[in-house]
Amino acid sequence: MSTEGLSIPGISIAGSGPSAAERARKRGLSLFGSVPRPAVVTFAIDAAAVILAVLDVWLVIPEKAQPYSIWLSGAACLAVVFRRKFPFLAVLVAVPGFLAGWAQLASMITLGMLATRRQLHWQVWVGAALVWCCRFVQWPLEDFAELSWREHILDGIYGVLVAGMPIAIGLLIGARAEVSNKLAELATSRDRERRFHADAVRAEERARLAREMHDVVSHQITLIAMQAGALQAQTTDDHALETAQVIRTLSKRTLEELRSLLSVLRTGADDEGPRPGINDLDRLIRTSEVPVHLSVEHLPEALPNQVSAAAYRTVQECLTNVHKHAPGATATIRIQGEHGALKIEVRNERARRTAESLPSGGHGLTGLAERARLLGGSFETSGMEDGGFRVRARYPLDR
Repeated sequence: MSTEGLSIPGISIAGSGPSAAERARKRGLSLFGSVPRPAVVTFAIDAAAVILAVLDVWLVIPEKAQPYSIWLSGAACLAVVFRRKFPFLAVLVAVPGFLAGWAQLASMITLGMLATRRQLHWQVWVGAALVWCCRFVQWPLEDFAELSWREHILDGIYGVLVAGMPIAIGLLIGARAEVSNKLAELATSRDRERRFHADAVRAEERARLAREMHDVVSHQITLIAMQAGALQAQTTDDHALETAQVIRTLSKRTLEELRSLLSVLRTGADDEGPRPGINDLDRLIRTSEVPVHLSVEHLPEALPNQVSAAAYRTVQECLTNVHKHAPGATATIRIQGEHGALKIEVRNERARRTAESLPSGGHGLTGLAERARLLGGSFETSGMEDGGFRVRARYPLDR
């Protein structure tokens, strides 16, 4: 299996590296170790909200404030901490601190979170009414009763602003999140549509290939089998009779594999129909007309069907290339199972006689490399110093 006549001097395809999900997970880790970045951002936002709520109370609280108002204001600041899990309860806890204390910002923050989580739920309107009342009503009530009608109107307007602004911001954030979800769903739908379209195109192409293979290849192989049968019936020479029998047997076996392949092309299934495996290597080697030294070491008792078929195809393609490009050369096949993988190495000497001119496009080695990549393995080819050729394939067994 020398490099002469091959359009691909070397192929090396290894298994895939870390997945995209794994890379995204690693990028999502912060500088603080294993804490995801969104958690750090959330903690920073919560800490900033609590600090602002505390400053809002601490900077305006008078020296002779009533103890209950201080405690209510502190409870309102504490409500900011659990506003994400219990937004309505946080509003209810913060409202007394706004009415009888100075926790206006804490009430607005909890109301904004309630609007973000609940949107137009009745709890939002109840919370808005409570916050408006806290801004409109003056505490103690004796001071509220002494206000003029102009001050009442101004307090009502300011109450609308104080209650309306966090609701507007919460509704805006919720709408943005909803739009993002819709866009994600739309992108997913488009991806699904593209996959369906690609599947339809591939199915149509597979059906076309199946028709062409059936009409051309199957017809030609059938004619070969019929001619071999006719030769077998007419000849009396033992050597010619044996050759005709081999040709007829190979033609029938090729027709069986072709029918299995056509079934796969038409259905798109990967495991449709019988496929030769590693147990069929003896028959393959006997009919290959290539001198072979076979060595099998530590072969597992049970192999995955795809790995067994890949091993068979690897040896089959290598022996075919030896027959075409290095006639008379001896091939050495070594199959070894270790470390959770099946390793195959095929080496051949340089050609002993001039190779016949046979059609070759180099697609066989490319197909083996693609098969190895799909199975998560590796495939390598290289020339040897003595003019021979070497193929190495590795297929993992833990799929």
